Amino acid sequence: MHVLVVGATGTVGRHVAAQAVGSGHSARALVRDLPRAQLLLPPSTELVLGDGTDPTTLPRAVDGVDAVVFAHGSHGAPGDAERIDYGVVHHVLDTLGPRRARIALMTSIGVTVHDGGYNRSTHGHDWKRRAERLVRRSGHPYTIVRPGWFDYNRDDERRLVFLQGDKRRSGGPSDGAVARDQIARVLLAALTCPAAEHKTFELIAEPGSEQEDLDPLFAALVADPPGGYDGPLDPDTLPLAAEPERVRAELDALTG
Repeated sequence: MHVLVVGATGTVGRHVAAQAVGSGHSARALVRDLPRAQLLLPPSTELVLGDGTDPTTLPRAVDGVDAVVFAHGSHGAPGDAERIDYGVVHHVLDTLGPRRARIALMTSIGVTVHDGGYNRSTHGHDWKRRAERLVRRSGHPYTIVRPGWFDYNRDDERRLVFLQGDKRRSGGPSDGAVARDQIARVLLAALTCPAAEHKTFELIAEPGSEQEDLDPLFAALVADPPGGYDGPLDPDTLPLAAEPERVRAELDALTG
């Protein structure tokens, strides 16, 4: 596959790009800093200079791709969640237009927690969840992965566990952890596994060895409701009817 990696120089995106190349895919990276990207990414990665928050830079990035992996994310600065976590997804999907691409989106465990301290201060969960809704309604085949805390797992915790319903809500590492390279593996595996399509799940690792075959994990998941906006077991903590008019309008415009 010809895979576009958004957030390719981030701590998860680097693994996505490297594993994509290692798996025989053709990897393209959307980057803002070419010299930095050349240092961090495999030499065979195609680098496209652009910024996901600026849609005028995106046509070349999405041209001819078979799949898009969103491994980007903001870091809590005011306004960044809307501009980056949501805005980048919106702009890339809008730029794709009617062209069909396989989508893998990384958000986070606890994304449905609306009243927690983190979301009250950054609105990060809400904007990530709105990005999920864009992907579900876009008409593209997709998988949405909500990883636990990056690299908080011990060395002997490599057995991957897929959860649904976003029930781990402490807001800390006790919700679950998983290694960055494993997150990348799951995102890439979803692109070529039919059983992963239209699935949303939380990803953590527990004591034990990593599974060689992820297809059974994908197959055991409950699919998202056809035509729905949220995961199949998600709590209704962000009612669509109460969403800002602009958000609803952008969701309607992208609905495929």
